[in-house]
Order: sequence, then structure tokens, then C-alpha cells
Amino acid sequence: MSPPPPTTHRNPKNHHHQRRHHHHSPESQLRFDLESCLRRNDLPAAISLFNNSTANINLSHHHFNPLLHLCALNSQNPISLRFASRLFDQMISSNIGPTEATITQLARLAVAGGDCDRAFDIIKSVVRYGITPRLRTIGPTLYGYCEKGMAERAYEVERWVEGENVELGEGEVVALLRVSAETGRGGKVYEYLGKLRGLCVGGVGEETARVVEGWFGSKEAGEVVGDEGAEEGKVREKRVENGGGWHGLGWRGKGPWRVERSGVDECGVCKGCGERLVCVDIECGETERFAGSIAALALEREAKANFKNFMDWIEEHHDYEAIVDGANVGLYQQNFADGGFSITQLDAVVRELYNRSQKWPLVVIHNKRLPGLQANPSSQKLLEEWKSHGVLYSTPSGSNDDWYWLYAAVKLKCLLVTNDEMRDHIFELLGSNFFCQWKERHQVRYTFLKGDLKLQMPPIYSIAIQESENGSWHIPISSDNNDESCRSWLCITRPSSAKVPVAAGVNPKSSKLDPVLEACSDSPSAALVYPESSKPEPLLNACGSDSLSSNGVHNELNGNSSPTRKRKDRSPSPCQEH
Repeated sequence: MSPPPPTTHRNPKNHHHQRRHHHHSPESQLRFDLESCLRRNDLPAAISLFNNSTANINLSHHHFNPLLHLCALNSQNPISLRFASRLFDQMISSNIGPTEATITQLARLAVAGGDCDRAFDIIKSVVRYGITPRLRTIGPTLYGYCEKGMAERAYEVERWVEGENVELGEGEVVALLRVSAETGRGGKVYEYLGKLRGLCVGGVGEETARVVEGWFGSKEAGEVVGDEGAEEGKVREKRVENGGGWHGLGWRGKGPWRVERSGVDECGVCKGCGERLVCVDIECGETERFAGSIAALALEREAKANFKNFMDWIEEHHDYEAIVDGANVGLYQQNFADGGFSITQLDAVVRELYNRSQKWPLVVIHNKRLPGLQANPSSQKLLEEWKSHGVLYSTPSGSNDDWYWLYAAVKLKCLLVTNDEMRDHIFELLGSNFFCQWKERHQVRYTFLKGDLKLQMPPIYSIAIQESENGSWHIPISSDNNDESCRSWLCITRPSSAKVPVAAGVNPKSSKLDPVLEACSDSPSAALVYPESSKPEPLLNACGSDSLSSNGVHNELNGNSSPTRKRKDRSPSPCQEH
């Protein structure tokens, strides 16, 4: 008997891949191979593939775009520019409509070839093709004009961008600021500093800081004369209208500028010039709209009845001044063998907040945490105490408690105690500069060092570009350090207009506290920053007619504030109802 034929052992996984590979259509195979060349940045191989594989293949933008991207990556190679031009002509002749990616790569190639005007014509063609442009579509052309010093053409691109409802980023605005500074256009520099205020929440980048320093240190900046005819009352009024920290009426003073890097003390006083920085207001109308957008998203994603019940409950219990993310505090540093939910840590936060303001906070926690806590007699006793004071709200099964504590903090315009960086997908849905500004004003971070709680309060001044009434500027530089005492600021003053710093905030004319420094004690987090104060103060002075102003500037300029409303008796916490 002859021996059986040798058995061929096949790897099922590889065999499946070979069969699937074998059934690729010529179009999909070419697309796969071109994208492989793109990953390797192999332009010659991609050109060869395309030239040898296009017969009897129905081409689409999926084949052209990887090639154009490769050409853009190798834009210094003359072959890239010629080949890209041929590709685009072939696309149009084949009635293959370009996409936004097509236009973007063609514009980049035109800029690389030194032809910014052609690049601008290319990006304007999106209208003809019905394409919605993106920032990446416009960026290369704008940067190209700025690098060439063609300021007027760069401004033209900016106007076109605004007409297409595309918002420029910090990089683009800084490029416009730089070309304006280099060409001595002081009015445009002022305009772009104003635009940076809304973009650079939390501080400007180091590159931006150097551009600003370069402008204010230049001869041209010293020659710009401010409007001395503007009345102080008008400047102050415009500053209030703009929410504080910015009047927008143009340069003030005359003569050279003094630029230094300085720090800001705990009361918001610049260590360089003695100017008191302010807490930039967040308009109440914007806050209400923000709360509404959170509620709309939550109602789409949560059980509608459950979240609606919470919204109604908040309307009836609206006198909280701090919300606590219970899970975040209870699970802090508990990732060890015997770790678990620490009600001791949560209790420390609750009592610290109460001791500072004589008001109980609201702890939001998922109801799945309660059975384990109730099984412990000491924890059960603490839960009962919290319930009697209206401290606890447990979210129902199947809910995401993030929506609940975020909505409560925004709706009630109060502080939020959490170390959550709020970068998850649900917060991305809210993605806007306003959300970053809101977090800066309202988020309280914490640490436990050897069991001792330390609350890190929001600064009593805003980490934002600020322009004073006398024309000086203070510009924060971004930092990864959460300790604001370590942050560096650009302090920019004009000797002709700067006020002489007053020691200890005393105004020699009135022998009273300077109202600007006096606002330090009326700031949103004053009661928490200064717990030793004998007079209980609100944790956060919410805006509205029945509460203290949320803005130190508002109090300062209006000279009055409404008393904190009397705390009403609360109904029991609904922690057992869910």
C-alpha cells in the first residue's frame, strides 16, 4: 500500500486572508496598494502603481486623494507638483468630483510651489463643487500669505473664511497678529489680541507669547498713540459690557511699552506692576443656554422621565452653592488591593465645604453605590445624616451620573468638586470655548495628602488675556501645572498711563481699600479661599437679581450687590427614591 499523500497544514487565519485577498476587485486592490504607499510615504511606487494599473479600472476620489496626499508630503520634489496637476486634470476630465481632502491637498501643493494666489483660487472653488471647507482647507493659504508678509491678502482670506462660517484657531490668529506686527499695523494687532482672548482659554502658547513680546518691544508699538479723548467712564462702561477684562476701544496711552514676565498672587495682583486682575464674567444668558444644551443631550441619552424628574427637583432645590461628584471623590486613590469606595473621603469634602460657607453641598452619586454603604452601620448613619440635610441625590439604575452633576452645577451656577478632566465623549458633545471658560470658573479640584484634604479652588481672577482701563495688558502663558502660583504672565504696561501700585490695596485719596483690590473679598470663591472669615459668605456668587454678582468687576462698577437669599428648608434628599 502506498503511503498517503503528505498532509498540508494551513493556517486557517492566513487561508481566510488569502481567499479574501483573492476576491478583491481591481478597484479595491488598487486603493489598498495606494494607501499602503501613503503609509510608507513611497511616492515613486505609488506613481508606478497608478500608471500601470488604471486600464479598465473605474477610478474614484479614493484613488486620487492618497496620491495627492503623497504629493503634498513630498512637495519639495518637482515631480510632485507636475504629477498632482496631471491627477487633478484627469479627475475633472473623468467627471470625478473633488472632495474637501482633494481641495486641501491641491492648495497645500500650490502654497509649496510659492503660488498663494492659485491656492486661494483653489480653496474658493469649494463653492462651485458644493464642498464645505474646513480650517485645514484654508490654513496653508493663510499661513503662506503671512509668511510672505502679504498682510492685505491674508486679511482677504480671513474675510472669506468668516463668510464661510469657519472659525480660525489660535495658530491662524497668531499668524495674522505676527504679519500685522511685522508690517506695523497697530490697529490690526489690537484687533487680533482681542480675538485671542476668546480662543486662548487657560493661556497662550509659548510661540504666541514670543510674538506678543516682539510686538510690544518694537519701535512701531511705541509709536502707536492711544485715544486720549476716550472718557474713563466710557472705557469702564465698555469693559462691563464686555464682561470685564477688555474694553475694546483701542490702544491707551503713548510712548514705549514695558514688557516683563511676572506672576500673579493669590488675590490676583500682578507682582510686576501691582494691577489687580479681574474675574471675567460669564453672561447669565449664555449659562442658561449652556444648561439647556446639557439637558437636551441628557434627555436624548438618559431615560427621559428620570432626568426630567431631576430637572424638576433642581428647580425646587436651587440654593446649593457646591455640587460634589460623589464617585470621583469616593474612588480617589483607591486602586489598591483593599481599596473601595471611601465614604470617609467624601465626608471630608462635604464637611469642609459646609465649614467654609455654612451651607451643605449636594452630592450626586449613582444608586448602585448605596447598598454597599448601607451594609456598614457607620456608613448608614452618615447616609441618614446627609439625607436629613438634603445632601445626597442618587441617580437611578442605567443612568450616567455625569449628566446629573454637570447639569446641576451649570444650572445652579455653582462650584463643582471633581478631579474629572471632563474629556470623555459626552463632554466632547459640548465642545466649545465656553465650556472651558465655565470649568475655569467653577471646577474645584482636590487632593488627599496622608488623609488630609486640600481643596484647590478656582482662581479669584480669570486666566484670560486682560486689558485694563488704563491700557495695560496681562497675558497668561499656558502651563501643565495646576498650581496657579507657578503660572507665568506677560505684564505689559506704558509708563505714561500705568497707575502707581498701592501697597496693601489702600487708596491714598480715600484712605479706604481700593475697590479693585476690595473685589478680592467678593470673588466667586472668596468664602472657600478664606474659611477663617468670621462672616459666612456664599461659595459662588451666582449672577441674578436675587443673589450676589458672579463677577467682581460687576460689583466694583455698580457699587452694590444683592444680599444672599435666605436658605429655605429643604425637603428630604431623594436618595431612597431611586
